[in-house]
Amino acid sequence: MASAVLPSGSLCAAAAAAAAAPPGLRLRLRLLLLLLSAAALIPTGDGQNLITEDVTVVEGEVATISCRVKNSDDSVIQLLNPNRQTIYFRDFRPLKDSRFQLVNFSNSELRVSLTNVSISDEGRYFCQLYTDPPQEIYTTITVLVPPRNLMIDIQKDTAVEGEEIEVNCTAMASKPATTIRWFKGNKELTGKSEVEEWSDMYTVTSQLMLTVGKEDDGVPVICLVDHPAVKDMQTQRYLEVQYKPQVHIQLTYPPQGLTREGDTLELTCEAIGKPQPVMVNWVRLDDDLPQHAVVSGSNLLINNLNKTDNGTYRCEASNVVGTAHSDYTLYVYDPPTTIPPPTTTTTTTTILTIITDSRAGEENSIRAVDHAVIGGVVAVVVFAMLCLLIILGRYFARHKGTYFTHEAKGADDAADADTAIINAEGGQNNSEEKKEYFI
Repeated sequence: MASAVLPSGSLCAAAAAAAAAPPGLRLRLRLLLLLLSAAALIPTGDGQNLITEDVTVVEGEVATISCRVKNSDDSVIQLLNPNRQTIYFRDFRPLKDSRFQLVNFSNSELRVSLTNVSISDEGRYFCQLYTDPPQEIYTTITVLVPPRNLMIDIQKDTAVEGEEIEVNCTAMASKPATTIRWFKGNKELTGKSEVEEWSDMYTVTSQLMLTVGKEDDGVPVICLVDHPAVKDMQTQRYLEVQYKPQVHIQLTYPPQGLTREGDTLELTCEAIGKPQPVMVNWVRLDDDLPQHAVVSGSNLLINNLNKTDNGTYRCEASNVVGTAHSDYTLYVYDPPTTIPPPTTTTTTTTILTIITDSRAGEENSIRAVDHAVIGGVVAVVVFAMLCLLIILGRYFARHKGTYFTHEAKGADDAADADTAIINAEGGQNNSEEKKEYFI
């Protein structure tokens, strides 16, 4: 805090000098006389304190300066500019600058507003309290200046995929210096900045090196200003990137994806690029296209498929950036097959139909059919043998009984053992015919 000493001298002498002064000086002398009169009437200012705060304001806006007195005793308050010219003495404004307006005046406060602040208004402003001794305190006005202009420049309006391009952003004439931030879409990037100072103003240029890809086409590159005087100040440019075609083959028919002899095959070639490919080309690797194949724009149609149509078919598309292709491998399968298993009189005929809807399972299905046939034959043979064993068993069960030899015939009717032997040898009916005589 600085102090000042009031001038001494007679008030009458000062009044006489003011009356005799030229008109241009008369106003100043009267102000000086007013100050001397106030100083003569003011008691000592022990215990009084001046309070003020620094002010930060954006150029063009309003700054408010407040000089407050703690423990006021009706001492005179005045406000001076950085050139120590009096802006307000009590509620009187000697300065002709109409941008200064009185907001509040009392024994304890002098509050003044300054409209349309410019960079030239920056500096120290003094609050003075006329006590014995006088008191003085200063407040500093800091003026913030947002960038005058924000420009973004891209090295090339149209870039090619994989190319590195340079992007520059310039923020002109700001105070303090601006911080520039880069974004590609929502992703923040890092650039390299240079600062130039001219007459207390700063110009900042930031450089960004960017390698572009096809995914960057149509994506905005944003230059964002980070400055205390402005919010959400930004500018942007949309990237335009050329890239070679992206090719994809779509199977239109058959819908299930399984191609068999006699079917129709329809393929559609989808190509996207920048610039857009104007035409596509169908070829067959290692061979010519079938004679019955029809190419219509991006579509390939092959009717009545057969195994000679097997191969790899390629769709090619190109633009000024490059050429790309996509391949489709065709494999034609046999038509669906119906196979009946062997039948016998004791079993019903079963028809086994094998329909395979998978390319990879065609050969496995044929093997399954062979195994089924063999199993069926073995089952039929086993069944026939079982039937034969059952028939033979039933036959032997029905002819079961007691059997006698011819030697035993007539033995039951003999009276004694000799007779029984004789009857057994010749039989009961032929015993007389079989007599033998020995000499």
